[in-house]
Amino acid sequence: MSAQYYEGIGRRKEASARVRLFPGGTGRVIINDKDGLAYLTRTGDLEAALQPLRVIGQERAYDVTVHVNGGGVTGQRDAIRLGVARAILKLDPETRPALRSAEMLTRDPRVKERKKPGLKRARKAPTYTKR
Repeated sequence: MSAQYYEGIGRRKEASARVRLFPGGTGRVIINDKDGLAYLTRTGDLEAALQPLRVIGQERAYDVTVHVNGGGVTGQRDAIRLGVARAILKLDPETRPALRSAEMLTRDPRVKERKKPGLKRARKAPTYTKR
């Protein structure tokens, strides 16, 4: 890979991803030193993570390397997607309207709600017993 790259940070729930785009690539995706399909095994996850590249029509123009940690599969996938979109924005600022209209640049703020005292989970109350 070439030395010149563009980096973007993406976060979702407890996951955070550092994404690097290398221009002039062949579309190779490496996530945590594994092939992209070997890391994101669920159907459609890798396509969803690389959706920003499809929005701008540059699916095979870049090699992508990702270091992601924390969270689960869905959180990591969405963190990678946001990181890819932010890296594309650093590479070419004119893509902002296309990425914005596809809702790729908005960080999803939803996180797990904390457990409250006296409850079993965040909102689930113990079963009421009359006797």
